[in-house]
Amino acid sequence: MRYHSIDPQLFINNRKRFAEKLPSGALAIFNSNDIMPTNGDGTMSFRQNNDIFYLSGADQEETVLLLSPDSFHEKYREVLFVIETNDHIARWEGEKLTKERATELTGIKTVYWLSELESVLQTVMSEAKEVFLNDNEHYRRANEVETRDARFRRWIGEKYPLHTYRRAAPIMHELRAIKSPIEIELLRKAAEIDVEGFKRVMKFVKPGVMEYEIEAEFLHHFIRNRSRGFAYTPIIASGGNACVLHYIENNQACKDGDLLLMDVGADYANYNSDITRTIPVNGKFTSRQKEVYNAVLRVMKESLDMLRPGNQLHEYHREVGKLMTSELLGLGLLDKTDVKNENPDWPAYKKYFMHGTSHYIGLDVHDVGSWTVKMEAGNAFTCEPGIYIPEENIGIRIEDDVVITEDGLINLTEGAPKEVDEIEDWMNS
Repeated sequence: MRYHSIDPQLFINNRKRFAEKLPSGALAIFNSNDIMPTNGDGTMSFRQNNDIFYLSGADQEETVLLLSPDSFHEKYREVLFVIETNDHIARWEGEKLTKERATELTGIKTVYWLSELESVLQTVMSEAKEVFLNDNEHYRRANEVETRDARFRRWIGEKYPLHTYRRAAPIMHELRAIKSPIEIELLRKAAEIDVEGFKRVMKFVKPGVMEYEIEAEFLHHFIRNRSRGFAYTPIIASGGNACVLHYIENNQACKDGDLLLMDVGADYANYNSDITRTIPVNGKFTSRQKEVYNAVLRVMKESLDMLRPGNQLHEYHREVGKLMTSELLGLGLLDKTDVKNENPDWPAYKKYFMHGTSHYIGLDVHDVGSWTVKMEAGNAFTCEPGIYIPEENIGIRIEDDVVITEDGLINLTEGAPKEVDEIEDWMNS
């Protein structure tokens, strides 16, 4: 792993919190992600399953975590299974976790080779009253590829058909939505890497530069600073490309007089940042660009003020919609008749601002967490209003990452210039 070792107390505390949510006599089992193939003998880079990472810190394929807090056998209350390493694997793939190193990283005292899973499972399954299994239950999931968790559920259900099986995901979503101090520092590190990347790129951009060259500048900076790389496929969108919300081709030249929207995140220790800045390619906003930009910035500032304990996400988004409607009226993009005749299910402002303002962030860029409960201290969110005007070749989005506290917000990404004067001064300094 590139990142610095994480204090295992994070994972010890996470397992304790998870165990407290389990009913008496329960057993829970979590699997790592697979290494995904490309073609021939090629593979994609490994990315760990977020839930097993959250509970163990084990960042390696073919890993299983077994939690049985009430087991009669103390050694079986927390068990990690890792693939057995040998000289051949070490020579061809690099060293894998030893049992001793696994304990050091995770705080789990009982570590077995994966080949011993079935024999241990037979003992703990005989005690288990209920078995909690994991699945990807993200509200935006797209499970077209069978996961290791899915294969395991099928196997264990056939081997132990009379047990009662339950979902671990609701517990995980509740726990992961509240970030601990150690997690906040990991998010801060990802954000710091990203912020410095934006500051570097703002000085690099000039008319004629290619979008992919800007992407390369970010990646160079990220990897040099212990990041795995991009947290998601970056959006480097100049001119009209910025009006395509998920534009990822990044293959056009940046033209004099155009705006450049950059939505780029860094991954550090599996935690993610998600920043968007929109800048003038030539270092100077036009009067119209500045007018629209400042409208977005005003919405952002007022939206940030509403991210506080006790507010609720659906209500928050409705209030942001009212703010945006007012700004669009002021810009002459909407009139009072548009608003009066709007469809409540698709308000008039959606013509120019069609996405949500905030989402959870953490181990997933769009992290898990309930959209129906009230905000709490420890929630981490993005804030990303935008206005997109294809007919004017203007697409503007501004995005920060914040953590809610009882006393206000921690803005993790405020170091990336976002005021008009700041951007122009930085680009031309």
